[in-house]
Amino acid sequence: MMKPTIISILAISSIALVGCSKEVIDPAYQKSDHLPNFKQASFTDYVEETQEWLSSHRVFMTDDKQFEIDVNSPAQYTPTNPNGQAVLLVHGLGDSPYSFHDVATHLADQGYLVRTVLLPGHGSKVGDLQLPTLQDWQEVVDYHTQLLQKEYDSVWLGGYSTGANLVTSQAINDPSIKGLMLFSPAFQPFSPAVKFAGVASHIMTWADQDPEDNPLRYNSLPMNGASVYYQTSEVVRDDLEKGIYDKPVFIMMSEGDSVIDTEFVRNTFANSMTNDSNMLIWQSEHSLDEPRSKAFSMALKEQRISNGSHMGLLFSPDNPYYGINGTEVICSNGQGSEQESECLAGGEVWYSSWGYTEQGKNHARLTYNPYFNESMQALDLVLTTSN
Repeated sequence: MMKPTIISILAISSIALVGCSKEVIDPAYQKSDHLPNFKQASFTDYVEETQEWLSSHRVFMTDDKQFEIDVNSPAQYTPTNPNGQAVLLVHGLGDSPYSFHDVATHLADQGYLVRTVLLPGHGSKVGDLQLPTLQDWQEVVDYHTQLLQKEYDSVWLGGYSTGANLVTSQAINDPSIKGLMLFSPAFQPFSPAVKFAGVASHIMTWADQDPEDNPLRYNSLPMNGASVYYQTSEVVRDDLEKGIYDKPVFIMMSEGDSVIDTEFVRNTFANSMTNDSNMLIWQSEHSLDEPRSKAFSMALKEQRISNGSHMGLLFSPDNPYYGINGTEVICSNGQGSEQESECLAGGEVWYSSWGYTEQGKNHARLTYNPYFNESMQALDLVLTTSN
């Protein structure tokens, strides 16, 4: 997930302040001497070797090191009753493979063999996001797509945010891919200022630095990470211009998303993704003029939800970390420091996308999907109707 706070930082005026950029000496902000290998002969070897690398390169936040390694590692979800199909899922910028835990578990329950990958630069320490290139991220998706295709004739690809860009490009250029499932696809950023991340990365290291206290994802963002994200968006927009994509596509996003250009995604879905079984789940108070869509209201007073967020789509209300009673509350939500402090102190909060404000309410990030079960039923329909 691309953190929205970089939007203001990436404005041209901020580049002029480069000389004042503060480098904080902290192990989490330092970079490793290399990134892990991901081209093992088997997925099992990939998981094992990645975990070994993480054990020696990760900056741990808790005493439970194995837990942190597990949630940041690539994983396989094996179905009890296989249907002969497989899915590869790719997380977003700053996130971990755990982002897809709930979706992957659901898909495995439906019979799909599901794998998640770790994008290079993730899972260890945020300083490592200074290291990856666009090619690194493209290659891990391509390699593990091909590895899965050696075992399964029917392979679907899924991605969240930056991961959605990567898998969409992969699918457009590989006609054997069965179809796509995309969550908050970051085809185009909401702010045009993000395009300057590449230039800025040569003269300043950080787009944003915050305390690293969430074992499931990064809170900070090196400028290089923002730059590589933007490169994925340029590539996928070029790929989408190649013509119609007629394979099945499931998309879910929120009108309140402050990270991506949702209008661009809606137009792409309407004009370029033509399969009759396609579905766009739209978290909004307003229905779309698109017969292949379904809207879900996010003004949910009883749950203290004001609107939908970029990241909340992926998690069930029962998720132990991000659900209704989850342990991870993201108080840094684009509001004032006083409101953030009240949230951190355990004060009552509402939930929303980053940057949303409403008089008389203090908002933390919405980290779960109140319509998770309904969304998964819609996904199932796309997957089964196409067969």
